[in-house]
Amino acid sequence: MKRLYLRIYLSMLASLAIFALIAALGWKFAFDREHASRDERALVAEVVAALLPPADAPPEAQRAVLERWHARTGIDVALFDAQRAPIASAGRPVPSPMRVDGGREGQEGWGAWRDAAEHGPPAWSVRLPDGRWAVARIWRFKGGPPFVWGAVLLALTLAVAIGAYPMVRRLTRRLERLQRGVEALGSGDLSARVPVQGHDEVAALAASFNRSAERIETLVRAQRSLLANASHELRSPLARLKMATALLTEPSEGGTAPDGDGRGGVADPSAATQRAALRDEVERNVGELDALIEEILLASRLDAGAGIAREPVDLLALLAEEAARAQATLSVDGEGADARFTVEGDPRLLRRAARNLLENARRHGAGSPVEVMLSDGPRGPVLEVLDRGPGVPEAEREQIFEPFHRLAGHGEAAGGVGLGLSLVRQIAQRHDAVAVCLPREGGGSRFQLEFGAAAAR
Repeated sequence: MKRLYLRIYLSMLASLAIFALIAALGWKFAFDREHASRDERALVAEVVAALLPPADAPPEAQRAVLERWHARTGIDVALFDAQRAPIASAGRPVPSPMRVDGGREGQEGWGAWRDAAEHGPPAWSVRLPDGRWAVARIWRFKGGPPFVWGAVLLALTLAVAIGAYPMVRRLTRRLERLQRGVEALGSGDLSARVPVQGHDEVAALAASFNRSAERIETLVRAQRSLLANASHELRSPLARLKMATALLTEPSEGGTAPDGDGRGGVADPSAATQRAALRDEVERNVGELDALIEEILLASRLDAGAGIAREPVDLLALLAEEAARAQATLSVDGEGADARFTVEGDPRLLRRAARNLLENARRHGAGSPVEVMLSDGPRGPVLEVLDRGPGVPEAEREQIFEPFHRLAGHGEAAGGVGLGLSLVRQIAQRHDAVAVCLPREGGGSRFQLEFGAAAAR
């Protein structure tokens, strides 16, 4: 059987069937008084004999006692002598003890039987020590206790079967939806998600699947965007290289510029300058291509989860070197000027993140001084790079960390390929840090790198 809900459902029904069988056997052995012990039979007989008048009492006295019993309990009772002749009775007629299960004449104690000619619950008989027989019939269950108990068990089984089916089917239906979601994701539908219903293990599994699918979709989208933008960014320097190469191949050195009447003239004095400018252009574009390829490879390694070095890194010393290189001002807000800020991480990647932030401030700061601040945060060191440039619009403060995203009008003018801030955020994530862009009071940009904040978020 391949359907999970059918297996669960049939297992529940089988359990109910076993329960009904055990209950039926329990009823049989609990109420079949033929299996009672000899001492128990003797005790019951002594008690009944003590409550009844003696055997030589008038029938009216014996009937009066039976009437009181019947009035109090509603049980039909009758007394018979040793020869099974009726003495007195109260309530509806009861069968003679002579017809106990085929007529076991000398049986002592009590037994239960049903008169073949009558309908109703079984009658119970007990032989008293003086030879008399007492017979009783309880009409508490109209169809007889075994029938009633069987009907109750059947009704219970049906009720559980009807009530359990929706619950079992709801459980397995969620598993089927999860299966369809996995198949859809595997077939290429990266937007496939499953609804999270309830608070049990299946709901937790669905939530885990959705988180995994979202992560996969983000990674694949980032890779696709990276490749698409990389191909676009590579075209511009390549086109410029082609143009510069074509211009370099034109005869200029040692040639002459035509004069007004088409005859040869003197050599063009700006030829050497043009060639030098073209060579500079080629070198600039080659350097741009080299930087782009390097950043793409680094971004790919970080996306792929490549391991990074873990060693103590002195942020203060690292920032002092990078600030001096970028001609930026470094200030420290901590326990005095000699405060030390140490984090665990890869010094090469942390240096790259600081350099990218400083280079970004230099390019987009409109020539304003670049400031670097290092302070003690609530969870770890906080690095800030500030400038007085035009700033970043609030709507784009998160988008600028996406690969190849550049502010309108800043792409060609400021240079760069649009991967610097994306790498900063990736490096921050690998070092339990958060990289954000914040407004600066008085105008400008403020890029913050807070260590120890990623786990808190």
